[in-house]
Amino acid sequence: MATQPMGEANQQLWDDTLSRLLSLSSVTVRRNSDLENRVADLEVELSVWKQAHSVALEASEREVKAHNVQIAALNRQISNLDCFKNNQNPLILCIINGDELVFNRELLSQGYQGGRTAAQQLTQAIAEHLAHEDVHVYGRLSFWITIYFNKTELMEDLSANNYCTPEQLQAFLAGFSQASPRFSTVDAGFSKESVEAKIKEYLQTFTRFPQTLRVFFGGYEDLAYMSTFSALEKDQMLGKLVLLFPAQDPARSTDRPSVYSLPHLSVDGLFLLEKLPRIPKKLAPLTTGPFSAVTSNGGLISPQSPARSVGRPIDPSLPLHKQNPPPCNEHYLMTCSKGAGICKYSHDYILTADQLNSLANNAKKAPCNWLKNGVQCPYGEQCCWGHVCPNGPKCFHLSKGK
Repeated sequence: MATQPMGEANQQLWDDTLSRLLSLSSVTVRRNSDLENRVADLEVELSVWKQAHSVALEASEREVKAHNVQIAALNRQISNLDCFKNNQNPLILCIINGDELVFNRELLSQGYQGGRTAAQQLTQAIAEHLAHEDVHVYGRLSFWITIYFNKTELMEDLSANNYCTPEQLQAFLAGFSQASPRFSTVDAGFSKESVEAKIKEYLQTFTRFPQTLRVFFGGYEDLAYMSTFSALEKDQMLGKLVLLFPAQDPARSTDRPSVYSLPHLSVDGLFLLEKLPRIPKKLAPLTTGPFSAVTSNGGLISPQSPARSVGRPIDPSLPLHKQNPPPCNEHYLMTCSKGAGICKYSHDYILTADQLNSLANNAKKAPCNWLKNGVQCPYGEQCCWGHVCPNGPKCFHLSKGK
């Protein structure tokens, strides 16, 4: 009879032990799960911190490069310090490509008063930047602003987009230039290239003056001014430049990074945040004298001439690269900085989807000129040229150590 209670006691002991083991196991599993979740959270947090550190490090490196460029320019100025003994008027210059960097709609629509207000706001922004930079001025400061633009096209584009009337633009320009004897607005001609040529010559000439402390440049594009900036960098003059931009979301300002690390001045509320939409220019029909029924869009066609189609067809018997002239890769796949009037390749062919695909594949076989020159390509993955050799480790040039 005593054996039965003993068996029941042992059974109870085993049940209690098993229950405690199950409870401990459940606690351990929950604890492990909590720890795994915590580790996952910490890994995500670490990844965020690593990314933030990488961004901060890149920004710091850009600032160091910009600082070094400025130091080189200042050292060059110090070597010419004797100039200041005879000329006590150091120069602060501002040059703007008015086709690329356009004043905002509100100021343009105000006409004459808007021009004076724009001049005052730009002067104040530059003065504040110089004060923040702690630029030491010897003698009386001489401040100049010059805006180059294609007046005819700018007037048409502003009017077509309902930004302002031609009369308001005329009044705005008058107000801006009359705000100071040193402020000028210059109509550079009927093409983008003529405006850029004026600005390049301005930068090449005035940046090298020993008395020039700073040149603020608005309307900068990497491709257009690459050679000019390279020449200034070679002469240790690039540190005098400050790039002028409209104030905008910092995330958007990195869409197309600049090749050169230069200081920036962002001015709030003065310029359009987006580029001015361009209106396609159409030539007016021309009549052909007594043959009044015959017209042409820019060319003189005799009454017997057949109607001309837009664009030129590809010769199907020849590959694309043997056409005369060959089609321009950058025009069809990206954007051609030279323009149809200067580029030696054709912009006029009518290409099918297959031909465009063939053009793209062949372009990727040629190396990008930016990378060949040891410069970061501003187009990145959107560049039509090759950034990676298609032959990989079997590349002939790689085997030669190139």
